[in-house]
Amino acid sequence: MSEYEAAINEPAVAAWISNTVADVRGPFRYDFIAGGHSNLTFAVTDSNGRRMVLRRPPTSHGLASAHDMAREHRIISALAPTEVPVPPVLGLCDDVTVNGAPFYLMDFVEGHVIRTPDDAEHTLTGTARGHASQSLVDTLAALHRVDLVEVGLDDLARHEDYLSRQLRRWKGQWDQQRTRDLALIEEVHTALAGDLPAQGPATVVHGDYRLDNTMVNDDGTVCSVLDWEICTLGDPLADLAMLCVYWTGPDDEPSAWEATATTAHGFWNRSQLIEHYAESSGRDLSRFDTYLAFANWKLACILEGVYARYLGGALGDKDPAELEPFRRQVDTAARHAAELLS
Repeated sequence: MSEYEAAINEPAVAAWISNTVADVRGPFRYDFIAGGHSNLTFAVTDSNGRRMVLRRPPTSHGLASAHDMAREHRIISALAPTEVPVPPVLGLCDDVTVNGAPFYLMDFVEGHVIRTPDDAEHTLTGTARGHASQSLVDTLAALHRVDLVEVGLDDLARHEDYLSRQLRRWKGQWDQQRTRDLALIEEVHTALAGDLPAQGPATVVHGDYRLDNTMVNDDGTVCSVLDWEICTLGDPLADLAMLCVYWTGPDDEPSAWEATATTAHGFWNRSQLIEHYAESSGRDLSRFDTYLAFANWKLACILEGVYARYLGGALGDKDPAELEPFRRQVDTAARHAAELLS
């Protein structure tokens, strides 16, 4: 039995859905939705054709804090009345006897997830790609305007010292998982730790905000922001910097992140994203190169962990040459980080 087949206890989950959600009718069909790096997401369809989405931890999940369904449910529910588009939440099940782990259920949102240049070119017109660029930035600015007290998220996490906490966390990850010595990682870490920008008031920080973690309508408008599992409170400019590191516009120097859809004609260039965010948010971006250096450094640490797991057999018996793109992206991200600080 695969992890995906083992992830749904169909009789118990069906009973919970029927008792929780009005106007649904079993039996239900469960289809695994590809995408995401840890939590499992399923499309749930009732016998009348109503579609919903169920999210749960991996069946091999360890610490509950790493895959906290109640926390995700809380964040999405809190953002529902704001300008930030999120899927409507239908319910949270924290009784592990139902499905072996907590899970929550949302309404299905119609839209497109754009992951590749082919997706972009076949799904969106050139005009829609430009609009998607603007909508993505406007949505991020709206997230960073959310009043933490008003929506009940003021106590979600610590407010202060976001970048320094992130540096400690990802340096620890690097030290535990690195596959080789890379002097630039150490040098950039030391430089950043000694000269971090002062953080302003904390905002909601998505943590992994990029085009393929949203859904867009046919005209490019962001209709739903997805994958809230590492959302926290902190420095909003770190969110913008990670978006830029994941983004290569049609005329941009290539990012270290090679899997990008945004090279397709019509998407904005990186500088346009930054300028529009500055206009929309009113924030001071005078030290944004430091945030970009941090984001590149963080990406290098993240991808080194992925590379290490795959070298260790997480993808089965792979020829190390097949994993070379991960190593290359780590090296490129570290180099970009150092160049931004020079």
